[in-house]
Order: sequence, then structure tokens, then C-alpha cells
Amino acid sequence: MDRRTAFAATMNHQEPEHVLVDYGKHIGSFHVNAYKQIKAALGIESKSRILDRMAQNVILDEGVCEKLGIDFRWIVPNWVGVRDVEIEGELGYIDMWHTPHKWTDVGQYYAIHSSPFNAEKITQADIDNFDWPRPNPDMFTGLAEQARAWFENTDYVVGADGIKAGILQTAAQLRGYDKLFMDFALYPDITHVFLDRMSVAINDMYREYMKVVGPYVQVVTITDDQGTQNSLMVSPKMFREFIKPRLKSLIDTIKSTANVKVLMHCDGAIMKIIPDLIEIGVDILNPIQTVVKDFDDTRALKEKFGSQVCFHGGIDIQKVLRTATVDEVYTEVQRRIRDLGTGGGYIIAPCHNINVDIPVENSIAMFDAARKFGKYPLG
Repeated sequence: MDRRTAFAATMNHQEPEHVLVDYGKHIGSFHVNAYKQIKAALGIESKSRILDRMAQNVILDEGVCEKLGIDFRWIVPNWVGVRDVEIEGELGYIDMWHTPHKWTDVGQYYAIHSSPFNAEKITQADIDNFDWPRPNPDMFTGLAEQARAWFENTDYVVGADGIKAGILQTAAQLRGYDKLFMDFALYPDITHVFLDRMSVAINDMYREYMKVVGPYVQVVTITDDQGTQNSLMVSPKMFREFIKPRLKSLIDTIKSTANVKVLMHCDGAIMKIIPDLIEIGVDILNPIQTVVKDFDDTRALKEKFGSQVCFHGGIDIQKVLRTATVDEVYTEVQRRIRDLGTGGGYIIAPCHNINVDIPVENSIAMFDAARKFGKYPLG
């Protein structure tokens, strides 16, 4: 069974020959420093290419993908509208949303420094006068050619990685989490106008993206974290009023432009809104963080939602990969495959980016265990 046939079976909640393995997206790859260690361990020499400038993770080399047994290949939108700046004596940049990011040595990445909409209250004039991002052909240069090459010459599952934007994610970037959440409560009318205008910009970019790569990709990633370790960021009521309609609009835009499945990265304790995400068209839910509230019991999660949505991720990077022994990593991988993979509907991957705090041997063991225990029928 080739990989795309296995992907189709997985999406139909049928058991393929093996559980598919994924990694290498802008939320889900190796940090550049960890990648140096991985390449050294695998005997691969290459120049690392940054995938996500903020997170400082990398585009995976073909040799790394092959040695780790990764079944997906991801098209990555080009970064556009970025300006390098100096912020308080440190390296920085301003992204296409006009948001300054400042370098931090702790973790070796860029962090949001300030928000463009930082007044006490947003006005209509603020919204009208803002230079909203527009689809830029440079964002998609070369992507159709790469997608087509993978589609025509390999059996890899070809994916379109997400544009650096999400409904709550980008709104919070533009406004700041504290002000945005106060806006939900105190100024709902102007907040709806703000979110609608932002959503138009996001939808327009994804529509053009799908026109370019849609004929060749089978899955598209969107990102929008809704949870913390223990709860949602906002109440289900506020989520359903402010976020859910715009997420639905984005998914509708993608699926009306291309025949693809939608993989949504949504961190945190989001159990209460999983039915909402299924309702609006999420086909694959990532990252399944087993250390957050209500997500440790992956067997119960599968029993509750496994016939309605596919799962992606499931291998914890906060505790398990960071502190476990190699044998414990093998045990964890076997458990999550058994819980989430029985009956199909599961793609295994680390929950998030892998940094230097995770031992190289544990990272490699995770991928080795996925191949060992992921063969159907499951043991």
C-alpha cells in the first residue's frame, strides 16, 4: 500500500498497512540547534534552512526524512513582507502583520515584542487605516513546482504547511492577549469588525495559496491555539461567538478551493470545543498533548471522538521525550499507537518542536518505535 493510499484509508478510519509518521512543519520540526545534533547522529551533512523565523525551526532535508521514516513532505510558504530591525540592542524583525519580534537567547528564538493595535480601544479608523496583508505572489514562488514534483514522482503524502496566521493567534498578536480578551467582554461590536477584517486578509491568502498548490496536495495545515495546560483561553461561549465563525470561514475557503483535508494545530486543554472543531470541518486534530488536562487518557479520547475526527501527534515533548529513558519512549509510543491507532485514524508525530532539551537518542527512538509498533495489525 503506497503512502497516499494509506492516508486515504487513515482519513476513512480504516487500518492501513502502517501508522503514518509525520514531522517537518512550521509547528512541528526540529529547532535549528537540535537539528545539528540530529544530523550528526544520522551522519548527514547539510546547511540548515530556517522554516519558521520566529521559532527558528528548520526545513527537513530529504535524507533526514528518509532515515526517520517520515511519510509526508510539506510545501512551505515563503516569508514575505519581513523587515530586519534592531530592537533594544537585539536582533529583530517586523513581520507582514507589522508586529515587531525580538531575539531572545533563552530558547534561541524570536518573541513578539509589541502589538500594532495597542490603544486602549480599537476604533473604526484604526481598522480602516491599517495596512492589512494581501496575497503576495512571492509567498508562493516555486511552490507549485515542488508540490507537483512530489506528487508526480513519489508516493509521499504532500501537504501545504500553514501560512503564519490564525484567528485567535493573529488577533492576539495584533492586539495583545490582555486587550483582546477585554475587548471580547467590553467592546464586542468593534471587535467583530476587527476580526472580520483580519479574517478577510487570512482567507484571501489561503485562497491564492490553494489555487497554486491545491492540485497536488492532500492536506493543509491551519494553526490557532485555543488552550492552556488546564483550560481554554476563553469560555466556550466566547469561542463560539468570536473565533468559531471565522475558523469555519477559513476552512470553507480552503475546501471550496481545493480537494484537501484540513489538519488543525490547536494546543492546550481544548476538550470542550472538539465537537465545535469537528462541526466546522476539521478533519485531523493536532497535537493531542497528553500532559494537558483531559488528554492523558488517549483511549477514552479515541472512543469519544475517533469516529468523527482523525488524530495527529500524541507524543509529548514537555515531559516524555525530554526526561524519559529510551525504553520509556518506546513504551509511550506503543501505548499511543495502540490507543489512537486502533481502527485507523491516527498519524503519529511529536506534539511540537524539538529543541536541545530533548536528548537526541530520545528523538531517534521515537521515530524508530513508530516504525516498529505502527504495523497493522497492531500488537
